[in-house]
Parts: sequence; C-alpha cells; structure tokens
Amino acid sequence: MGYKLGKRSLSRLEGVNDDLVTVVKYAIGVTKQDFSVICGLRTIDEQKALVAKGASQTMKSKHIDGNAVDLMAYCNGGRWELNLYDEIADAMKEGAAACNVKLRWGAAWTIDDIGVFEGTAENAMNSYIDTRRSQSRRPFIDAPHFELML
Repeated sequence: MGYKLGKRSLSRLEGVNDDLVTVVKYAIGVTKQDFSVICGLRTIDEQKALVAKGASQTMKSKHIDGNAVDLMAYCNGGRWELNLYDEIADAMKEGAAACNVKLRWGAAWTIDDIGVFEGTAENAMNSYIDTRRSQSRRPFIDAPHFELML
C-alpha cells in the first residue's frame, strides 16, 4: 500500500523499544489499513490517570517501559470499528515475524506471539474470545494495543 507514518506518529514512538518501533515501521509499509500511533511511552502519572478513569486496567502497563504502542485506524480522522484493527494486526503480525520480534495483540491476549500464530489476526481474536467464554469470563478487547513479550 505504501502508507507512511506522519511526524506526530514518529514523535509518539520516541522512547519506545527499538524492536517495537521497527515492527511498527514495517507494518505501516504493508498494511491495507492506514494507521497512526496514538500512544507510545507513558509516564507513571499518565498511567495512574488512565486507570483512575477506567481507560486502563493496570499500573503494570508496558507503555511505562516503552514496550507497548497503541495504534489508531486512520480513516476520516481516526476510527474505532473493530474490523479495521484486524487489518492493522495482520500487518503487525507480518512485521513481528519478519523482524523476529515476539509481539502480543490486545485483542488476542492468550497468544503470546502473533508473529508465529498460524492464521489471521481475526482468527487470533476469535480464539481469545472463545477461550474467555469457555472460562465464563468476559473478553477484554484492546484492539489498538500491541506489546513486546520480553
């Protein structure tokens, strides 16, 4: 497709682990769905505020150490429809495999390395949802989120 990260996205990658930055840059070049980086490195105070308002569930966020990013589908100013994130996750999956980086997606928490998962990102998400339902637990879908598995 040939999409490129803009200046704002690149600035939001400052302080993020180099391996993760490499995967994001790879993914933007192969994705079918344009995206932007909406969050990279976070301070502890920023994370506390997100937990307080319910936008995050943990103070152990990998954003604090620069080992996570949140990506937004770029389509008419940004969109949150879940189906757009399958395309982004497929590109991140391809990037993780190509760069030999172990990566977890926030819509498939039970899969520790989407780069080696056999199937599409949609398959990975559905596998996670099925697992949670079989445990009588609600799935927590955070489709914009990608984190390194160190």
